[in-house]
This record gives sequence, C-alpha cells and structure tokens, in this order.
Amino acid sequence: MYKAFLIKYAEIGIKGKNRFIFENILKRNIETALLKLREGYTISKEQGRVFIECPDGFDYDDTVEALQHVFGVSGICPVYVIDDIDFESLKKGVGDYVEQAYPDKNFTFKVEARRANKQYPVQSPEICAKTGAHLLDRFPEMKVDVHNPDVEFMVEVRNRGYVYSQVIPGPNGMPVGTGGKAMLLLSGGIDSPVAGWMIAKRGVTIDAVYFHAPPYTSERAKQKVVDLAKIISKYTGPIRLHIVNFTDIQLYIYETCPHEELTIIMRRYMMRIAEEIANSRGCQALITGESIGQVASQTVESLLTTNAVCKLPVFRPLIAFDKNDIVDISQKIGAFETSILPYEDCCTIFVAKHPVTKPVLSVIERSEKKLAEKIDDLVKQALDTVEIVNVKP
Repeated sequence: MYKAFLIKYAEIGIKGKNRFIFENILKRNIETALLKLREGYTISKEQGRVFIECPDGFDYDDTVEALQHVFGVSGICPVYVIDDIDFESLKKGVGDYVEQAYPDKNFTFKVEARRANKQYPVQSPEICAKTGAHLLDRFPEMKVDVHNPDVEFMVEVRNRGYVYSQVIPGPNGMPVGTGGKAMLLLSGGIDSPVAGWMIAKRGVTIDAVYFHAPPYTSERAKQKVVDLAKIISKYTGPIRLHIVNFTDIQLYIYETCPHEELTIIMRRYMMRIAEEIANSRGCQALITGESIGQVASQTVESLLTTNAVCKLPVFRPLIAFDKNDIVDISQKIGAFETSILPYEDCCTIFVAKHPVTKPVLSVIERSEKKLAEKIDDLVKQALDTVEIVNVKP
C-alpha cells in the first residue's frame, strides 16, 4: 500500500532565508542513509516537506529504521499516493486508503487538508468537509470527532494527492553537516558515546580520538571503542577514529608526578593531544562525556584545571545529567550493551587510590614542570604514531 514517505522536519522550518541550506543537507543525508539499503529511492523537497518515492520491492521496515537515524527528521509519514487529483478521484482515493489501512473501522476520525497546490479548485475546508462526508457514506460504522478523534487523516494536495494517518517519530535535531565539526574524546564507557550523539544531533560533524595503553589495555578494549563508534556512526555518518598510543606518556607521568595528581595530569595531556589532532582535522571544538561530580576528574575544580590547557571550546553536553539519564539515552541509541563490556580503558588502569578532587592549577602546573625533560618528545611520538580507523555503520 505504501510506496512513498512524507518527511516532516521541525526546527529547520524557522531558519528563514537560510532554510534551503538546511533542507538541502537534510535531503543529502536522507539520500545517503537510503543508498546504504539499495538504489532507486527518489528524494525531492517541496514547500516544507521532503518526499521519498520508493523503488519496487523496497523493504518498509528497513527504510523506516534508516530514516529514524537521520538527524533533522521529526516525523516519518507512510503515504498513500493518489495520482489523479480530480476531486471525485481524490475522495475515492482517501476512501481506498481507509479500506486498506483499517480493517476494523469502528473508530472516530477527522480529516485535515493541506492545499499546497494553490491552483487546485477546491479549498482546504471543503476538502475536509466533503472527504469526511464521503468516508461516512462509505463506512457508516465510522464517526466524526473533530476535537479528540481516534484517527486523523491528513490529505495533502500537490501535483498528486497524498493521504496519511500515521506519523512515526524521527530523531529530531539538526542535519549533520550544518553545525561545524568537533573532536570527540571517545572511551569505552557509557558517557562519551552519548555525548557524541547529543552534539551530532545539533548538526555537528564528529571525528573521534581514543587513548589506548597497551599492554595495560587489550585489543578487545580497542575493538570495543571501534564498535561504539560504529553504533553512533549510524546517526553521525562516517567517523574518523584516531587511536593514540598513550602508554609511554602515562608511565612517565606515573613515575614522575605525585600519584594523587595522576588522573588530572593525564587528563590534561589527553586534552592537549586531542586538541592537536582536532586542529589538524579542522575541528572547531572538543567533546567530552564529563558530568559534574561523577568521578574525581569531573569536579568543577578539576574541569577548570583541565580546561586551562585548551584553546578550543570544550562541549560537555552531559554536564548536569544524572547517571540514570545518561544510561537511558545510551540504551535508546543502542550503545549500552557494548559500553558495559568488561574491557577497561587507560583512565581506569592508572587511577590513584586517593586522587585529588580539588586541584589547584598552579600546583598542577608546578608538578608538570617535572616532566619537561621527556614529555614533548613523548607527545610528538604519540602524535606521529596515531592509528586511524575510518568507521562506518
């Protein structure tokens, strides 16, 4: 019955004269998502809508699932297409749709119409009234309720007629590619994939960096991060994952600096390296999964001390979230089961028993001066040996 979809968007509609830019990128992202399924989809945009004409033999469920991963889509409407928009044919087409879509017709309904084709001789109120009357004559068990109907039939008249009564929720947000580019510090935990997903939902293109510490972290731990990147790439598009060998830097910090300061100093060097890679990739910001007070390195004092090494802005979308809130989103986007696999990352391997929770920037900077002999060479070596994995869903 369904050979086409009408795609609704929300926030794009308030973009004024720049709206066409957002629409074009949304259309491109939809094309990319559907091309992964098969060729033959035709996507067009008309007056606040995106229409998808589906090829013969397309898979309905796969198509809906693909569209539910495209940021910017607020609603996915499977539409019944009426080729002949002569008004009698239009009314009959709406009735044919009801006949096929609703075997049990014991429900209340209303008809809404959108006359996008202003040359059409029948205006919207008349389309609603006369189409509703036609449905009552054809299906006497149905009843009209204009205030609280069980089913609302939407009729759009363009060069063809479209009728639908189902709106499948999309992920909302802004199309990826409209909001600049940022570098995600991706670990194997629950938080950072959610943070990347949330920033991508605002239209930001995502690259990622992961700090690996062999032999203290295993190849399974690295693969876990690659798998997490694959999961969020279903929403963000391809991700260029930079894997940094951080072992020598961590060991040097461990041997040289006070142990209660290990976490914060290591975090500062991660941010330095991530920013260096971000600059080389044209990123305008860093993204982390930090939340105030969750661990020692995420107190306000620790965040202040970490931020001091960065010139780029640091986006922390989870900063005020409870852990349960973060877990809910992780489950929603399909990352949770992978995130809880028992493979540790480098942050947990070298954690001190009693890490400082209220670091003083001047004290941390004084401790870092002890690293001067070798740290620049170790950072350069880490940057020169970055492993790059191009991750696709």
